[in-house]
Amino acid sequence: MLKKISISASNFVLYRKHYCFQARSLSSMIKKQKKSDMKSGNAGTGIASAVDGIVLRSLKDHYLEASKMAPPPKMNPPAPFEILKGALEHRYPGTAAVLRRTYNDGNESIDISVMRLANFISEVDEEEEEINQLFLHVDVTKKGCNDATHFLCALYPDAIGIHSVRFGPRSLTTNNIHDNHSRSFQELDQKLQDAFHMYIEERGINESLFPFLQAWLYVKDHRNLMRWFKSVGSFVNQSK
Repeated sequence: MLKKISISASNFVLYRKHYCFQARSLSSMIKKQKKSDMKSGNAGTGIASAVDGIVLRSLKDHYLEASKMAPPPKMNPPAPFEILKGALEHRYPGTAAVLRRTYNDGNESIDISVMRLANFISEVDEEEEEINQLFLHVDVTKKGCNDATHFLCALYPDAIGIHSVRFGPRSLTTNNIHDNHSRSFQELDQKLQDAFHMYIEERGINESLFPFLQAWLYVKDHRNLMRWFKSVGSFVNQSK
């Protein structure tokens, strides 16, 4: 039975760095095998067979290593937010809502999707941040209205900041909300900025969401990593 290692910011980032190092080592091994096969005249099947074997062994080793990582302790989101069923099954963070709540006697519905801030702002160093900066897409809809108010926010352990605001179709996702129809928060005057901050605060959009969403992303990353190992391994096996 595998010994479980608690997954945390530090060991997950270290594992990711270790994986990148192993990928470079794998590339070096393939180049050496290619040179060897070229000398022996087996430049075709020899390389393919050797590469498949190297890839499968490396995938197995990394899969077993990742399997030792236990997910963070189970956490519940702050009330009255609820986790949406199937949220973990979406492969890419930010493409589907994670949390939902109602507001104003059920006349409003508020959905939250999340990803790393580094996925949206290229200047952020993803390896250094250790999921201490999150990016939220907050979708506020009202009964009988086909449109919604969309907020893009940066969430930290002790603060939240609004990046931009847009009013548009409910179907907008994090990937297509940020265009010339949205308004950068810095373009708005101070009174309107303060009003929007109060607006989301009254609906529970604040730093209290951070611990749950951080843990949720660790679980999501781990699931995606295990799925990736299985998918690539199956593909390589089928090609043999």
